[in-house]
Amino acid sequence: MRAIHHRASALTKDATMTTRRQLIQAVPATLAASLAAQLPTAALAQAAPAPVTLLNVSYDPTRELYVDINVAFAKAWKARTGQTVTIQQSHGGSGKQARSIIDGLAADVATLALAGDTDALHTNGQWIPKDWQKRLPLNSSPYTSTIVLVTRAGNPRNIQDWDDLIRPDVKVITPNPKTSGGARWNYLAAWEFARRKYGGDAKAQEFVAKLYANVPVLDTGARGSSVTFAQRNQGDVFISWENEAYLLEKEFGNKVDFIYPSLSILAEPAVTLVDRNVDRKGTRAVAQAYLEFLYTEEAQDLIGKHFYRPTSAQAQARYAKQLPKINLFRIDEAFGGWAQAAKVHFADGGTFDQIYTRK
Repeated sequence: MRAIHHRASALTKDATMTTRRQLIQAVPATLAASLAAQLPTAALAQAAPAPVTLLNVSYDPTRELYVDINVAFAKAWKARTGQTVTIQQSHGGSGKQARSIIDGLAADVATLALAGDTDALHTNGQWIPKDWQKRLPLNSSPYTSTIVLVTRAGNPRNIQDWDDLIRPDVKVITPNPKTSGGARWNYLAAWEFARRKYGGDAKAQEFVAKLYANVPVLDTGARGSSVTFAQRNQGDVFISWENEAYLLEKEFGNKVDFIYPSLSILAEPAVTLVDRNVDRKGTRAVAQAYLEFLYTEEAQDLIGKHFYRPTSAQAQARYAKQLPKINLFRIDEAFGGWAQAAKVHFADGGTFDQIYTRK
């Protein structure tokens, strides 16, 4: 059962065959077929590109998406180059994943929840260049998402918008913005709603403080909070990635509903090579192709199927019904970008530390 309340408009076989072709061309045509048949299998195998493995370090809710993306890319890359590629996945809270790369996790690509976490890969060890976001289209964001409110089936608390999350009878499930990129999107969406409705940052801080007073537990990532809400049955409302809400509806259709609030944030997860790792491992070419594949129509269709918002016009049109237009704001316009938002709200001693009292 689903009740969605719309409250606003809102990816060379030439190398493989070189040895064989050279031998055939060097002898009379009458011997060509015989030599081709007798060419040792080992010689052909030596000419084939060696298999390669990539590690995609990502955030919690992209697990299912990248399972399908990886299969599609591996098939396309094999057809194009003859090379077998395997993509391994690592998932967790976005900030925690960034720290793992900085601490030595050998990621070939990072597909984190927010550009601010990716920026940390430059700031802490120059794993990537400062201008990493200019290397792929759309500021290196091949898909977008937003934040919605997931309730119990039938919405027994009658939650309609952000301001219902500060009522004393409502318990809220959201992950920890110190470790989760999704949690930061949640926090900033609530903050901007309150700033616009009640007027100014002081009122917004008061509002968000009340909201977090209603949070019984902070998981480290969005998937952990999803489990807390849907499987452990804690809380009345879960502040969720849009795609995660659809996954919950698919798995627990008779237990959850979700709501589009009157205002939400345009989440733009960005992707990058991890330069120091791909250069050390010799995987730059295939890793670059992997990220470029995300912009192809094949990948964009998979993105829409997994309830992320595609960036191609064709895929947007295909999935317009299930991913409706809603009232969204950008972090740049409301908070001056991720660097400024992180400094003010999520750095040690920032507003989150000021308002949150650990239970």
